[in-house]
Amino acid sequence: MAMAKFTTMELESLRNELMQSGLDRWQSAELVSSFLIGRGYGVSREHAVDAASKIEGMGCNLTCMEQELERIALVM
Repeated sequence: MAMAKFTTMELESLRNELMQSGLDRWQSAELVSSFLIGRGYGVSREHAVDAASKIEGMGCNLTCMEQELERIALVM
């Protein structure tokens, strides 16, 4: 079993920021990028925009969110 890259607390914090901040999709993508970069990962701008849209969408729980972030995270 693979070790989780992100804690539940980290994911909840990011989700809350995305859902409550009123950011546009570019700002949300920047927040996702900053989240990943701050944890030692790289990410393409296009993937960050796509992931932010999915995460902000209805029905994306923490498991979905973690999978999406792991999908786009590039090992540096």
